[in-house]
Amino acid sequence: MEQKVKVRLDRGETRSVQIGRGVRQGCCLSPILFLYSECLTKEAPDGLGDFKLRGQIIQTVKYADDLVLMAKEETVLQGMTDKLIETVRYYGMEMNVEKTKVMRISRQPSPVAIKIEQKQLENVKCFKYLGSMLTEDGRCTCEMKSRIVITKAVFSKKKNLFISKLDVNLRKRLMKCYVWSIALYGAETRTLRATDQKRLESFEMWCWKRMEKISWTNHVRNEEVLLRVNEQRNILHEIRKRKANWIGHILSRNCLLRQVIEEKLKGQIEVTRRRGRRRKKLLDDLKDSRGYCELKEEALDHTVWRNRFGRGFGPVV
Repeated sequence: MEQKVKVRLDRGETRSVQIGRGVRQGCCLSPILFLYSECLTKEAPDGLGDFKLRGQIIQTVKYADDLVLMAKEETVLQGMTDKLIETVRYYGMEMNVEKTKVMRISRQPSPVAIKIEQKQLENVKCFKYLGSMLTEDGRCTCEMKSRIVITKAVFSKKKNLFISKLDVNLRKRLMKCYVWSIALYGAETRTLRATDQKRLESFEMWCWKRMEKISWTNHVRNEEVLLRVNEQRNILHEIRKRKANWIGHILSRNCLLRQVIEEKLKGQIEVTRRRGRRRKKLLDDLKDSRGYCELKEEALDHTVWRNRFGRGFGPVV
């Protein structure tokens, strides 16, 4: 805070200029800092980690300046954290303990004791990474609820526009552009259960009712509301379209995401008989009665994939 800088020239130094916190937009130091952090995060966990994928150890997940350390055992994660702190200090940097969190993703999650300088990191049940909410149980319900809350707030800000006397078709296009795009952010990676699907359909009807200024006290049936706006229930269909487009692109390439989707993870998972049906998976919305092998073969042929899922479903090239 309250930093002052000077520019050194051949004839001397310029006058002092006060700058704000952080690196300014367009600063030539910014790309150097990204390369700097990339090198030290590669060097720090080198030789450590126990999370394997097809024999390859995956220690980190990185995007820009966001860093996630991954491990299956608590002791291994503590060792990776200590090595990261040691490497960071060697390069003259410090880790912010207050901004560092830890979370165990499991069927029966329990606290993890990871310490930095005798300070135990905060255990969280969920955190936001790249705009999506990740939870300790690995489900998408929390992310979907938060998205619906954000979307309703956006609708309230532009309420006068959506309930105005503009043409209905124009208002529907505005609704899908400015409201639905927020609700469906990251929908390609969601695994929706029956309760989640009902919640999405309820949100869809909430949008049309608010647009037509229909209160819940009017007792208007959903079918009549859809007739007024000349629409059908298509929010789940839109999610299926996006998922098919994304999955088709992933299955046609040999990448890390495809290996994760195919569950080719090396681990010792204790298989026990649990009550209830099998947990729904990501590809279950697209498989229908077919198996994964047939689905992957169709993804490799763009024409077959588009014929099965319709126009606009093809893999992105």
